[in-house]
Amino acid sequence: MATTAEQMRTFKGLSVLSGGFRPFYIAAAAWSAVMVPLWIWIYSGAGAGVLRIDVSWHAHEMLFGYLGGIIAGFLLTAVPNWTGRLPVTGGRLALLFGLWAFGRVAMLFVDWNELLAALLDSGFFCVFAAVIWREILTGRNWRNLPIAFMVTLLAAANIAFHLGETQVTIRLALGIVLTLVSLIGGRIIPSFTTNWLKKAGMTKISTSFNRLDLIVLVATAGSLLGWSLFPNSVWIGGGLLGSGCLNFWRLSRWRGAATLKEPLVWILHVGYAWLAIGLVLLGMAALGQSASSLVVVPIQAGIHALTAGAIGVMSLAVMTRSSLGHT
Repeated sequence: MATTAEQMRTFKGLSVLSGGFRPFYIAAAAWSAVMVPLWIWIYSGAGAGVLRIDVSWHAHEMLFGYLGGIIAGFLLTAVPNWTGRLPVTGGRLALLFGLWAFGRVAMLFVDWNELLAALLDSGFFCVFAAVIWREILTGRNWRNLPIAFMVTLLAAANIAFHLGETQVTIRLALGIVLTLVSLIGGRIIPSFTTNWLKKAGMTKISTSFNRLDLIVLVATAGSLLGWSLFPNSVWIGGGLLGSGCLNFWRLSRWRGAATLKEPLVWILHVGYAWLAIGLVLLGMAALGQSASSLVVVPIQAGIHALTAGAIGVMSLAVMTRSSLGHT
């Protein structure tokens, strides 16, 4: 059977619709380049009154907007490789991308018609989740059912956001995405690292996914779920701190320092390092709620280490690698 890249090369329509990564990566990157300066302009007060957007819009568009596009581009490219099925291309891809794009415009002007914005924005995630479920179930790719499940959780969190549960759903969405980083990163980072180390003639290779990785993954997901529901709990803070340390240990087993000659590999290690750093900072911020705490870390330090650091670096690394691999 032809690989996803080979199937994309034989596509006869518009090249931008030959694979999910093409429209989604380009548009999501462009949207982030517009959205961040726009938010700074509004937040500084210079653009006050021009658009009725607040910090919840900023958080939503980073997680469900920008990152939603990146996740769509990645999974629409990766899932065909996992299942052996044809990729979503052409008109079907255009319709899915259109839902995402119109959702971004609607969210920018959400105060004009909140219901329309909610329908367009939520509609994208619901349709996208349905596509992923169809591909994985039809391809009998049971190993990746957890990924389909987490995409569904993201869709549900997005709906809850529009129903008014903004703060808890933003934290929940961040936890889901970081769990995805831990799950997918735990597969691809040691795999790509091992391939490069073997190519470089090194005999000591990266450790592949095993039961210890599963323990770290469960600890990470559990502590993030706890933080989503009880963000100021000292006990949850301790769990986050422990999860961060476990992820540092996990990262050390992948031999990232040996890949410094290959930017496409070591950047993945840098992105995962930010996950561990962010968990530690977030844990310290929660522990700082205790009156006996000697170290006070702002919660935004942890959140932005996880978002701009882990999610930002990992998304750039994955975009670069998957684009090169399928072009």
